[in-house]
Amino acid sequence: MATLKDAKRIVIKIGSALLVEGGRLRANWLTSLAEDVAVHRARGQDVILVSSGSIALGRAVLGLPAGALPLEQSQAAAAVGQIRLARAYEEALQPHGIITAQVLVTLEDSADRRRYLNSRATLETLLSLGTVPIVNENDTVATDEIRFGDNDRLAAQIAVTVGADVLVLLSDVDGFYSGNPKDDPQAVRFDRIDRITPEIEAMAGDAGTGLSKGGMKTKLMAAKTAMAGGAAMAITLGSPLNPLREMENGAPSTWFSPETDPQVARKRWIAAMKPKGEIHVDDGAAAALRQGKSLLPAGVSHVVGRFGRGDPVTIVGPMTERIGIGLTRYTAEEATQIRGQRSDRIESILGYPGRAALIHRDDMAV
Repeated sequence: MATLKDAKRIVIKIGSALLVEGGRLRANWLTSLAEDVAVHRARGQDVILVSSGSIALGRAVLGLPAGALPLEQSQAAAAVGQIRLARAYEEALQPHGIITAQVLVTLEDSADRRRYLNSRATLETLLSLGTVPIVNENDTVATDEIRFGDNDRLAAQIAVTVGADVLVLLSDVDGFYSGNPKDDPQAVRFDRIDRITPEIEAMAGDAGTGLSKGGMKTKLMAAKTAMAGGAAMAITLGSPLNPLREMENGAPSTWFSPETDPQVARKRWIAAMKPKGEIHVDDGAAAALRQGKSLLPAGVSHVVGRFGRGDPVTIVGPMTERIGIGLTRYTAEEATQIRGQRSDRIESILGYPGRAALIHRDDMAV
C-alpha cells in the first residue's frame, strides 16, 4: 500500500469547508497544514496544493448572500477571493522558507494538448525551482462548458499531469464507506480499494457540506483518473490540525491503488495516439533517444507532414526505422526552420524564445 513517506511527488486537495468557516479563513488550520507541507518539502518531496476557497472568501468580502450565486457574481467573488487565498498560503508557508506560486487552470487546459503541455511544463519548472504551486480552477473566466466543476477531479487531473505518486483528498469524511455514515450506522469504511467495481460505485452518495461541491461520486471519478494515471489516492478527514501528520500517524483513511506507475501510464497514453506527422533524426539523436534523452533540434534531419504544437509525431531513425512517438513542442513549420540547429539559436531563427527540446523525454514513448 502506498504511503506519504514513500512518495516523491504529492498532490493535496483542500476543500472550501476545511479552509473557510463563516466567511473567514481558518488561519490556525492553515498554519498547521503549512507545517505538514514543510515536513514533506524537508524530505525532498514535491508538493502541489489544489485549493478551493476563493469564492467562499470573496463572497464574504463582497457581502453576497449564502447559497448558489449567478455566474457573474461567482466570478466576481472568485476575483476578490483569489488574491486573499494566494496571500494566505504565501503568509502561511513563508516562515518555513517555502516560495508559493499561484496556478489557475480550466478544463480546457487539460483537454487541449498544447495547453496541457504548457501547464505540465510550467508546473514541472515551478517544482524544479523548489516552489509549492497552489492550483485552483480559474473561476473568474470559467463557464460551465470549460469547468471541471469540482476540485476533486481537478486534483486528479493535476496529479496525472505532473506524474504524482500520491493524491490526497482532505475531506469531511475519513474515507470511503459502504453507505453514508451520517445516515447508516451499519456503514463500513474501506481501508483499501484496488478496483472500482459497479458495486463500489453504487455505494457512493452525493452528499457534501454546505460549501463543498463534491460528494463521494466525484471522489470516485477522481480515483478512476488517478489510478489510471499511476497515482495512489487517499481520502482522509481533513478537519483536524496537521491533517497530513495525523494521516501518517494512522488516522482512518481509504487508499485507492494505482493501476501502474505514473511514467508507465503516461508512456502508454502517448504510444496509443495516432501520429500526425514524422520527425526524422540522425544517428547521434537516435542513440541519445534510446538512452532516454530528449530530442533536440540539432538532431533532426527533416520533417514530414502538417502538425501543431502538442500533436503526436512518429520519430524515425536514419535507416527509416520507427524509434517511437512523441508530443512535439513545435509546429511542423517551426520544426522545419530549426532542424539541425543548436537550441541556443532558436530565438534568432523563429524571432521568439522557445523550449530547448523539440520533444521532451517525458513526452515520448520510445
